[in-house]
Amino acid sequence: MNLEHDSRALFYRSPFGAVTTGTEITLRLAVSESGIPHYVRLYYIINGETKYLDMHYINTICSNSIYETQLTVPEKECLIWYYFKVKTDYNTMYYGNNMGNLGGMGQAMHSAPMHSFQITVYDKEYKTPEWFKNSVAYQIFVDRFYNPSKNGEFLNERSDIIKRKWGELPYYKAEQFGGKFLNNDFFGGNLEGVIEKLPYLEELGIGAIYLNPIFKAYSNHKYDTGDYKEIDPMFGDDKIFKKLCSEAKKHGIGIILDGVFNHTGSNSRYFNREGEYDDVGAYQSKNSKYYDWYRFSDYPDVYESWWGIATLPHIEEKSESYREYILNGKDSVVKHWLRYGASGWRLDVVDELPEFFVKELRTAVKSVDEDAVIIGEVWEDASNKVSYGEQREYFLGHSLDSVMNYPLRNALVDFALGNLDATGFDERIMSLKENYPKPAFYSLLNFLSSHDIERIYTVMGNVPEASSVGKDFQANYTLSGEIKVMAKARLRVIVALQMLLPGVPCVFYGDEAGIQGYADPFCRATYPWGNEDKEIQDWYKKFIGIRNSSDVYKKGDFEHVYMIGRTYGFMRSYAGRRYIILACFNPSGEMIRLDAARFGIFNLEGVLEDEHHETKSGIFTINMPSYSVKIFECK
Repeated sequence: MNLEHDSRALFYRSPFGAVTTGTEITLRLAVSESGIPHYVRLYYIINGETKYLDMHYINTICSNSIYETQLTVPEKECLIWYYFKVKTDYNTMYYGNNMGNLGGMGQAMHSAPMHSFQITVYDKEYKTPEWFKNSVAYQIFVDRFYNPSKNGEFLNERSDIIKRKWGELPYYKAEQFGGKFLNNDFFGGNLEGVIEKLPYLEELGIGAIYLNPIFKAYSNHKYDTGDYKEIDPMFGDDKIFKKLCSEAKKHGIGIILDGVFNHTGSNSRYFNREGEYDDVGAYQSKNSKYYDWYRFSDYPDVYESWWGIATLPHIEEKSESYREYILNGKDSVVKHWLRYGASGWRLDVVDELPEFFVKELRTAVKSVDEDAVIIGEVWEDASNKVSYGEQREYFLGHSLDSVMNYPLRNALVDFALGNLDATGFDERIMSLKENYPKPAFYSLLNFLSSHDIERIYTVMGNVPEASSVGKDFQANYTLSGEIKVMAKARLRVIVALQMLLPGVPCVFYGDEAGIQGYADPFCRATYPWGNEDKEIQDWYKKFIGIRNSSDVYKKGDFEHVYMIGRTYGFMRSYAGRRYIILACFNPSGEMIRLDAARFGIFNLEGVLEDEHHETKSGIFTINMPSYSVKIFECK
């Protein structure tokens, strides 16, 4: 018995992908070499309850008997999982999702499938901010971006920090901090520095700035929040932050803040283990108004902390007073900074925040500014994420607008390095397109580097895994010779794909300048003002400019057109305009045969260079040189 169902083919499942509540979906299964089955059934699971629908024979196509049923999804947002079961006189077969759990063509088996196909059912009213979808974002680690002082002075004269010179390597050994790794080496970047560089960012084509945490904290990274309602004095103050938001808007740029609501610092107003703040902290007294914000098992020294790091005590999000302070109060933290001019929040480790908390946050944020964007840090497919035993509902319409698109970043890297061919790359992209609601799919934060992972330039050199080399090797490693030439060639192609695929491209500060580095702390080097790699910078400007030049790349439909070997091609189309983008990671280049007849395309005009192809058949032979990108306007 042979069975077939492709969740991405409209013949087998219509409409495609995620659907709004109440939608009727037609599902089909092709059956051959089975005789007349006793039954063909669709099994589907909603909220843990399994139901089935009998499927009916409709016709025969090339010896395949086609069975069909209609499934009307609930009026309540949910995930639906489905598979098929066919029983005959001689056999019982099942058909479910493939072993990669990526959707598309499935797999037949003799027992209930390990993976079922997914249908995301989301709220009809779900929408994401248009300004954000139309933007290119830029992530700034404030201390390392720009110090506007001519003599390198620091904005705040703290006595408990290590002052470093711009351009030096961030400290990475405990002995460099005096015996204990403290993350207190600073370089002097601040918010006035961001303001001063707004014209540069506007010229680059940036429409949104995502700032790593800027609230008062001990460390240079500020994820150990000390006071949610005070700008860190190393970076500025309320007045400077207001000025930043105001000036940024004049340049067409929105400011997105990093919200760290899963934990605070132990040296904070709320916990106050070091006794630095005038408030009575939870560590100091059980009578503290912050006591129920934390989880103590043996008061005061044994408490739950983030990943066991004692300086980051974990928050008890069920605390009503905490949620009032952060979310729901009249002047709650999330509302306070939006009223100061912020345009959204990025939520640190959002999958460690309870679902009810994230939903309350959305309500609070949107009550102040419906266009404020909410981005979550999720490292996997966010549509079906399960965390701490809880099925997350990030994209059902009442939670997030966007997530950091780690699945795309990982797919791009694997494709660039030859660990994935074009077909495998397409499967990963199409899995996201299939599972994510369209408003979310076009809002995904498409990044290549961040403060948590290696710089993309370094990654493109196919360098040794960090786990296989020591910190000293990582600290001293720089690309050179032929490896650097190859890395830069790959970088050009991967950046082009980042800018032209659906979603919101995000540049980690200095990537466009050619910064290299392994992961934290080496990815957090200072921006090399005056020493940028102009070739890389010009390439970023070119492709950000292309992305910003047309709604095709911001809103256009996405469809693959070529996926053989190490060359991938896709088409973006919107309002009557169509562009085909071809990307080749083959170091030897490839001659490709592009069949565009099915799209009614017979004429291709090069965008990046003077290249013209015309054919009556719609089949084009195109030379793709080593590590190359081509863009064609379809005529």
